[in-house]
Amino acid sequence: MSVEARAGQREVLRVGLVSISDRASGGVYQDQGIPALQEWLGSALTTPFQIETRLIPDERAQIEQTLMELVDVAACDLVLTTGGTGPSRRDVTPEATLAIGTKEMPGFGEQMRQISLQFVPTAILSRQVAVIRETERHAALVLNLPGQPKSIRETLEGLKEADGKVKVPGIFAALPYCIDLIGGPYIETDDTVCKAFRPKSAIRPAVKP
Repeated sequence: MSVEARAGQREVLRVGLVSISDRASGGVYQDQGIPALQEWLGSALTTPFQIETRLIPDERAQIEQTLMELVDVAACDLVLTTGGTGPSRRDVTPEATLAIGTKEMPGFGEQMRQISLQFVPTAILSRQVAVIRETERHAALVLNLPGQPKSIRETLEGLKEADGKVKVPGIFAALPYCIDLIGGPYIETDDTVCKAFRPKSAIRPAVKP
């Protein structure tokens, strides 16, 4: 397990990162998804977090088992997957994700496709989904992301104008409040990377040094 942490907060976010690829898991080429996610989270989060990583093939049963293990056993609050969301026969990540969820969160997938459509019309072929998985004592958000590092960053962070103004919001802006609502730790972000949005009533006072 790798650990990223920043001092000054009481709660630690646990994040599962799952890269799903037959060839990367088989050693044909080096996985790029997990390093891209680690780098982005390191730049975006200002609260402590811990990371659990998994690199697995495009096998539905193994994907389901891995997602359940990360939520139910490793107690991750957030699980991000990359890969396996296209239309090919081996792309089964969305099906596995929906199978282990107790609530579907369709807005995340809709917004990811909206962002990607700014670049390529084939974004409509992407099938990313998001779900909440609930157990008796714990709940987590499980979210499929694209496979390419550039697309991962764009969907998480959103698109900005040349002056830095947000053109299309990224999905991570809504993620901290979602984690709040399912009982997870309070997440804060670097506003220059991705400004988290919460209703005023849900914003905590800043912690003094």
